[in-house]
Amino acid sequence: MTAANINVRTDGELKARAQGVLNRLGMDMSTAINIYLVQIVEKGGIPMDLTVKKQRPPQLGGWEGKIWMSDDFDAPMEEFRDYVQ
Repeated sequence: MTAANINVRTDGELKARAQGVLNRLGMDMSTAINIYLVQIVEKGGIPMDLTVKKQRPPQLGGWEGKIWMSDDFDAPMEEFRDYVQ
């Protein structure tokens, strides 16, 4: 196997955070990148799910029948006062 170099530009903070994780795994950056490249070859593509979550539009009427107004507006407060005492 002939060694080849890859130069990658990335955010410095991202690199440091990734290096911290890799250090805890006992692995250097080159090993991690080589694992990634092997997985690309094995899977025949990017070895992770690359999707954007679709935002669901809010559904109106979800609270229908769950919120009500008392006939006597003060009645709930009286019940609360009885509960507190």
